[in-house]
Amino acid sequence: MVRLTAPVLACALLASCGSSDDQAGQAGQGQGQGGAPVPVGVVTVKQANVPLITDLAGRTSAYESSEVRPQVSGVIRKRLFTQGSIVRAGQTLYRIDPAPYEADVQQAQANLQSAQATLKAAKVKADRYEPLAKMQAISQQDYTDAQAQANEAAASVAQAKAALRTAKINLNRTTVPAPITGRIGRSVATVGALVTENQSDALTTIQRLDPIYVDIRQSSGDILALRRALGKGDTVASKANVRLTLEDGEDYGRVGTVDFAEPTVDESTGTVTLRATFPNPEGLLLPGMYVTAHIAQAIQRDAILVPQQGVTRDPKGNATVLVVGDGNKVVSRSVKAPRTQGAYWVVTSGLNPGDKVIVQGTAKVRPGQPVKPVPADTPQKLTTGTKGAGGGGNSSAGAGS
Repeated sequence: MVRLTAPVLACALLASCGSSDDQAGQAGQGQGQGGAPVPVGVVTVKQANVPLITDLAGRTSAYESSEVRPQVSGVIRKRLFTQGSIVRAGQTLYRIDPAPYEADVQQAQANLQSAQATLKAAKVKADRYEPLAKMQAISQQDYTDAQAQANEAAASVAQAKAALRTAKINLNRTTVPAPITGRIGRSVATVGALVTENQSDALTTIQRLDPIYVDIRQSSGDILALRRALGKGDTVASKANVRLTLEDGEDYGRVGTVDFAEPTVDESTGTVTLRATFPNPEGLLLPGMYVTAHIAQAIQRDAILVPQQGVTRDPKGNATVLVVGDGNKVVSRSVKAPRTQGAYWVVTSGLNPGDKVIVQGTAKVRPGQPVKPVPADTPQKLTTGTKGAGGGGNSSAGAGS
């Protein structure tokens, strides 16, 4: 019979206790406190038509823009608008000294009167020669010359009328009107400045800002991929609605629509320009601003949205999700999730409508482990142990705790 000393006996008892604790821990692995299945937050997925959102850089431009230039030469006598204000089409903006053009009108009127008097005399002479030529009292040549003089006088009258009309047009052009309705900019020319007809520098610029254009550039490769997707049948075209994120990161709050796309690709950038129209009643958007456009160019049919925290990827980029299978046991499922849509992954294959995808508590479970599925973000009453241990009986915790 082997006799054990006291130290050896103590070591044996400690080893026995440690082995029992390990076995108990392994037996309870995958279960919650008290041996219950671990609660996990799940979402029940379903198919839906998901818009294909593309984020692209854009820049605003005026809906209409007109540079105001003088059409006659002269000295500016008055400026009749407030810089930065709204002006209406036809509103007078500048007055150019009209004196020389008024003189031109008077001269043209006098020339017309002279031509009309000459015409009257020529017609009377031609009328008088007509019966004399028939009686052969004068030569036929004299009558022909009289008729020619009358015709020339009539042409002179027509020329004088045209000159008078031109003089009046130039006189009217000494008042420079607004060609369009919009917000007018600063005045480049001041009172007393000499301006010339069709000068290169504009006097001012008027822009219509409501609505306003947003020019967006999309790569030809993205457009090609979209057209191929449309040809497969699982994606359908939609009205291209556009939302904007402004330079400060805030959403613009109004929805625009794409009016047209350029039919050619810019050779220098490899992009196609899309033009969208946005309402701008408050004037928040100004020409030249950089924005981010979110365009829904198509709709993907029968896709499934899964919260991003429910999808994991391996080093190769393959996507997997954990679903609750038969007997409330965890099942790992490989899926295809080519893109995100806000806070969701768009899953195109690997899931079926009605599957319960685990989105909370994924770090605490593994495939094959029994779980207690509850709707995501639902708080659960969990038993913490024997009453009095740790100072409490029950506590409230979320499914992802």
